[in-house]
Amino acid sequence: MLRGLSGVLAGGVVVLALGLVVVAWFAGRSGVPGPGAGDLTAHLAAAAAAVVGQVIADRRGDRTGTLAALGVVGIAALVVGLGWFL
Repeated sequence: MLRGLSGVLAGGVVVLALGLVVVAWFAGRSGVPGPGAGDLTAHLAAAAAAVVGQVIADRRGDRTGTLAALGVVGIAALVVGLGWFL
């Protein structure tokens, strides 16, 4: 169950990062302020870390996999908490 939850959250972090890239692209084309480079970098790095963590969680059935899944949940919580609510 934890690995399924972390997989959904990893996918959500990737979708958020890609959505932010699209918004930044549209903002740049239309000349309006958009998300900054720091926001883009942080979201893309978090998405990459979440995917790597989920791959480890899926391939390892031991304690390492469980810790990786918990790491993905933590990454998603940080992205949503810091990137979208603060």
